[in-house]
Parts: sequence; structure tokens; C-alpha cells
Amino acid sequence: MATQQTRILRSRRFGGHALYFAVSGCTVLAIFGLWWLASYFKWVNPLFLPSPAEVWSAFMDIVQNGYKGSTLIGHIEASLRRILIAMVVVFITAVPLGIICGRSRFVRAIFDPIIEFYRPLPPLAYYSLLVLWFGIGDMSKIILLFLSGFAPMFIAVVYSVRRIPPDRINGARSLGAKGFRLYAFVVFPSCLPDLLTGFRTAVGVTYATLVAAEMVAAISGIGWMSLDASKYLRSDIIYAVIIIMGIIAILIDSGIRLFIRRLSPWIEH
Repeated sequence: MATQQTRILRSRRFGGHALYFAVSGCTVLAIFGLWWLASYFKWVNPLFLPSPAEVWSAFMDIVQNGYKGSTLIGHIEASLRRILIAMVVVFITAVPLGIICGRSRFVRAIFDPIIEFYRPLPPLAYYSLLVLWFGIGDMSKIILLFLSGFAPMFIAVVYSVRRIPPDRINGARSLGAKGFRLYAFVVFPSCLPDLLTGFRTAVGVTYATLVAAEMVAAISGIGWMSLDASKYLRSDIIYAVIIIMGIIAILIDSGIRLFIRRLSPWIEH
């Protein structure tokens, strides 16, 4: 009986996923069809909306010949390296600090004004200061990406820790858990699903800040490619780069969602 119910549930889930992907695929095809019609009938100036064929040609040219002395893989690697370094630092700083602030109202009162002050600021508002302090190299870019990802990660961890039922903490203490063991084996696992969801949000925010991070004195990166192409009105390259950035973002987000699903399969993502 249980096996039959499991099969029914799997069948329904598969059918639901198939319908979801079918509808999403139709949406993508409709967008490309509308794009093709708009460019074919010249509803929009070709300077602002090149045809799909022109964008594909620009993409193939970048793949084969690279862009401004570097291959497409090289530009992608440069951007992803900056994001990876920033997110590693975000994780190893925001998680322990968020756990401590979630457990201590006094410590949270120290850091809350700082986080709440800079969190709503546009990245470009303080990027010029970072360039003055840390130069025009990768350091200022990585710090900008770090700051953009730290706030959402920190807030997610604090919120998750504060949601832990007091009975769970008290029960663990009654069994002898205290100090580091309490945090490592009770608090951290309890907030892990929300923590990973916050990490997913932080990666999205950091990735969106990538163009701003590569605007000043950069010679590599997919964000810089889009900015540099705009100087020469190469809208075909801009569209190609935007599509590349979107595909990379989808792949990164899908990987994180799969990882979350593996660790917390009872939560729908």
C-alpha cells in the first residue's frame, strides 16, 4: 500500500514538474518569437534591438575570437573568481556573527546600526571610497561584492537563529550541551535550511552587483564586457553578454537549489 502511494506521489510530482517546464519553455519561445518579430518588422530601432541572428553572430565571434585580448572563458572565470572569493568570505564571517547576534541581543545591538545603515545604499554610492582605500585592482571589487552579499546573509542567519524554539535549546542544555557544542550541534543545524536560502539570496545580490564591481579600471569580466561594448554602441554584444550572464545565473541558482534540496528535502524550493 505504501509503495503504491509512493508511486502515485512520484507520478504526480513528475507530472507537475513536466507541466512546469513545458509552460516555462513556451514562455521562453514566446519571448524569442516576439523578439524576432520586433526586429524583423523593425518595430524598434536595430541599434537598440538587434535581431536574434545578429546577437548569435556576436556570441559566436566572442566564443571563437574572444573579446579585447581575452577568451570568453577567461572573462567568465575572472568574474566568477571575484564572486567566489567574496562569497567564501561572506559565509565564514556572516554565519558565525549572525549566530552570535541571533543569540545575544546585546551583540546584535552593536552590529544592527552598521548593517541597517549600509544595506539599502546602492553599491556605486560607496564604491568610489573603496577604490580610494583599496585601489583599482581586484581587492576593491571583491570587497564591494562582499559587502553586497554580507547584509542579506547576516539578516537571514539572525532571523533563523531567533526562530529556534526555546524548548530545543533548553532540552539540549539539560542533556549537557553547552558552549561550542550547543552552537555546533544544535543551533547551527537548526538554522541550516534558512541559512542556505539566505546564501542563495546573497549570491543573487552579489551577482547583480557584478557590473558595478567591474565598472572601474577593469579589463576582464563579463560585467566589464557589457560596459565596454556600450561605449561602442555594440548592442549585439551587449545582448549576447546579458544572455550569457543570465544563463550563468540560472546555473548557479540551480546548483544552490539542488544543494539545498539535498540537505533539506522536506522543504519545497
